[in-house]
Amino acid sequence: MLISSLLCRCAQSLGAAPNKFLAYGTRKGLTSTHSLITRALYTPVKSNNNKLGTKISELIKSNKLVVRLSSTTPKDQQPTKAVGYWLLGCSGMVFAAVVLGGVTRLTESGLSMVTWKLLGEKLPTTEDQWQREFERYQQYPEFKYKNQSITLSEFKWIWWMEYAHRMWGRGIGAVVLLPAAYWWARGGLGHMRSRVLVYASLVGAQGLMGWYMVKSGLEDRFQGPNDVPRVSQYRLAAHLGLAFVLYAGLLAGALRVLRPAPLAATLSKINELRGLTAMAHGVKAMAFFTAVSGAFVAGLDAGLVYNSFPKMGDDWIPSDILSFNPTLRNFTENPTTVQFDHRVLGTTTLALATSLWMLARGKTLSRPARIAVNSVAAMAWLQVGLGILTLVHFVPTPLAASHQSGSLVLLSLAIWLTHEIKLLKYIPK
Repeated sequence: MLISSLLCRCAQSLGAAPNKFLAYGTRKGLTSTHSLITRALYTPVKSNNNKLGTKISELIKSNKLVVRLSSTTPKDQQPTKAVGYWLLGCSGMVFAAVVLGGVTRLTESGLSMVTWKLLGEKLPTTEDQWQREFERYQQYPEFKYKNQSITLSEFKWIWWMEYAHRMWGRGIGAVVLLPAAYWWARGGLGHMRSRVLVYASLVGAQGLMGWYMVKSGLEDRFQGPNDVPRVSQYRLAAHLGLAFVLYAGLLAGALRVLRPAPLAATLSKINELRGLTAMAHGVKAMAFFTAVSGAFVAGLDAGLVYNSFPKMGDDWIPSDILSFNPTLRNFTENPTTVQFDHRVLGTTTLALATSLWMLARGKTLSRPARIAVNSVAAMAWLQVGLGILTLVHFVPTPLAASHQSGSLVLLSLAIWLTHEIKLLKYIPK
């Protein structure tokens, strides 16, 4: 369906004679005898009846009408700014959930709640209820093998940490799903409909993965003398990875709505920006993969081995880096290898971000793009600095939480940068 500029978003103005009504029509004809729809001012009309195209063209010219047409349908309309701010708010909540989840893990609070209910667990309000909750906790490996001396008051503290994390996650579900349903019903999502559907699915998957992860720490599989009750590092990485994907999607969606491409412009390939674009996407990908590798570091407590930098102990490459068999197990189960990989990925991300900044110095960029590329480079250096400090100080909670948050900040800046670079490629018609 072709729609005139009176009925769709177009940047160019429409001049029309008085009492002329413009509506919409199809390539086969018009929906009304008063409708004036054609591309004849710009390209020949494609019609089986050439006379029809000629008559319409002459009619428009004789009435001195200037018509701008678009192939956009109503479902492709740009969502309102309110949708963009909603997505931005949702991304902020996911950011807070990642920080809170990191603190929950660092304080070893994640296994304090041994049950899970979709709409939330019943909150203990009396001493008897707290005592029963504590007795349930005592039946699981973390108490049996690690926290036998924990008191009820200490248990309450770690329980509240996990409870806050879970309820915040449920809050994210409500803030994402309820407004999404409202705007979906009112047709206010426009071209973001499919993306919002993906966001809603990721929220559900993230909640289920969270409980699946916790279950791995409640299973009685810690029989060895050196076994420490903890969640599976694979499930922890999946849980964190899903959170990062959800966050990145929400932030990118918010940018698409709040800083959309110019309407009267076309996306073009600009050779001068090709290398910059590739490097910006590379930094974004490396920030993500480095963060996921950090989940394996956290899951195996790999930050507590080789607490020196730049060497690992006395060696650049420690002798036990491939001590597990088969060899592939080392990359996800050997704390030494996992820490080494995280160091390499972090250093590579830093080198790529620095190279991106150097390349951008010789490019003509918009002010927002320039700010974004400078911010990416600065954040990459700060993030590596936080990582080193976290390592050499034996992973204190404030530094470790800041380091995890820094990875999300770096990813955010990289997403912003790629969006700003894309905007530079839109050429006015």
